[in-house]
Order: sequence, then C-alpha cells, then structure tokens
Amino acid sequence: MIEPTEIPQRRLPRYGFHGHTEKLNGRMAMLGFIALLIVEFKLGHGLLNW
Repeated sequence: MIEPTEIPQRRLPRYGFHGHTEKLNGRMAMLGFIALLIVEFKLGHGLLNW
C-alpha cells in the first residue's frame, strides 16, 4: 500500500457556532458585564434604570 506524501490539514470554518468563537463571545460578554458593574458602582445607581 502506498502511503500519502501529504497529510491533510483541518481548516477552521469562517463562520458559525464553533468552540473558539463561543469562547471569544463568552469572554467578551464577561468583560462587558464587569465593565457595567464598574460603571454602576462609580455612578452610585443602576445604569439600566429609567
């Protein structure tokens, strides 16, 4: 049996639900939540109150 000379490389998809994009999205959400808490603490009241 002849062995292949090139090993195929797995290419990451450019869109959709994938592990690396979900981790990035989660990290950005955590940063946004912490930033909102800091702003509310500095203002002394909730930012989302009308």
